[in-house]
Amino acid sequence: MISFIIPAHDEERLLGATLAALKTAAAAHSLDYEIIVVDDASTDRTAEVAKAGDALVIPVTLRKISAVRNAGAAAARGERFIFVDADSLVSPALLGAALRALDEGAVGGGARLAWEGHIPPWSRPMVWLTDWVMRTANLGAGCFMFATRTAFEAVGGFDEHLYVTEEITLSIALKRHGRFVLLREPIVTSGRKLRTYSPLELARVLRGGLIAGRRNPEYLNLWYGKRRNEK
Repeated sequence: MISFIIPAHDEERLLGATLAALKTAAAAHSLDYEIIVVDDASTDRTAEVAKAGDALVIPVTLRKISAVRNAGAAAARGERFIFVDADSLVSPALLGAALRALDEGAVGGGARLAWEGHIPPWSRPMVWLTDWVMRTANLGAGCFMFATRTAFEAVGGFDEHLYVTEEITLSIALKRHGRFVLLREPIVTSGRKLRTYSPLELARVLRGGLIAGRRNPEYLNLWYGKRRNEK
């Protein structure tokens, strides 16, 4: 069985499309699967949307993405885990590539990023640099990561000391454990943060948040602040 694990906080607007894409991709490969939505202290209809999409809802109040992902893994029944963000769309091609990698002996992996919708011109160099770093270092992005249960449990899952970059730490741990694959097929993820935050706000996050804020959410409004919806 494949366990799709989705962390979600106030994601009623985008979660439905994520669930629909997962079900379409799973059906294309005739999979035995489950979808787990870990509803982390949502104040909107996230849980209702998840249930309407045939997902198992695990309610938590953690406000730490690493711990939320691990809570989903703890509830999962599958031998293969696929972590998907609530604003990301998995295609049949991407899912098939992940399954082939696991069949061929990989312990885990990730995918390249493709951004949904228009992204501001100022953000494009940053997007290119991020993609280059991830490809060069062979690191997965949190919006789509996969692993065998055995490998995930062997490395201790996501590091719950961290509020961000937990996917980088897991990528490094899995690479030490076995073969880690960065797929050519992209994961389509929302560009909403690039559209709703200014260059100055993002620069402040990169300057302070990803260093001091890895263990302190005070610096991490981009991820832990009130959701900014697009007009």
